[in-house]
Amino acid sequence: MNARSTALVADTGRRNEAAILNAAIQAFGTKGFNGASMRDVAKGAGTSLSNLYNYFPSKSKLLAAALRHANLELQSRVLDAIDLAGDDAPSRLREAVRAHVGFVVDHQVATLVATNEVRYLDPEDRAALVADRDATQAAFERIVAQGAAEGSFRTPYATDAARAILSTVGAIASWYRPDGALSRGQLAEQYARYALALLEGPLAR
Repeated sequence: MNARSTALVADTGRRNEAAILNAAIQAFGTKGFNGASMRDVAKGAGTSLSNLYNYFPSKSKLLAAALRHANLELQSRVLDAIDLAGDDAPSRLREAVRAHVGFVVDHQVATLVATNEVRYLDPEDRAALVADRDATQAAFERIVAQGAAEGSFRTPYATDAARAILSTVGAIASWYRPDGALSRGQLAEQYARYALALLEGPLAR
C-alpha cells in the first residue's frame, strides 16, 4: 500500500521551513524515524544539511515540529466544521467526523507518522503533543456530552465514545487508497454514520 502524500505545511513565514517540514513527513513516512536521516530530509527539501540544522537542531525536534503542524491542521478543520454545523449534537458530530476523515485522506502520510513515530519524541515534546491531541478529543467529547444530555445519543458508554471514534477514523490511514472503491466524500459520510451508530444516534434507529 502506497500512502497518499499531500503537502501539509503551506507557509510558516520562514524561507525553507515549510519545504523542510513536508520533506520530513515524507521521509519519516517512507523510512520511519530511525531509517530516515537528516540528509534525506535536506535532499527532499532541496536544501543543504547545514541549512536544515539552522532550523532544527535534531531529528527529534524536527519530528515534533512536523507533528505539531499536523495536529494544528486537524484541530482547525474539526473546529471549523463544528462551528459551521447546526446546533444539534448529531449534526455537529457528523461534520466533525467528516472533517477528520478529510484530514486523514488528504494527509495520509502525516497521519501514519503521527501514529507510528510519536514514541521517538523527547519527553517534553511528547507531552505537548498529547496535550494538543487531548484538545482535539475534547471537541468530540463536548459533542458527545451534549447529545447524551439532550437524549439524541443513547449509548451507555458515552465516556469512551470520543476516543473510539477518533481511533477508528485514524485507522483509515493504514489502508486507504485513492483509487479504492469509495470516494473521499463517500468515505467521510460512511464514517459519520458509523460514529452516529456507535452513539446510538438518529441514524442507528
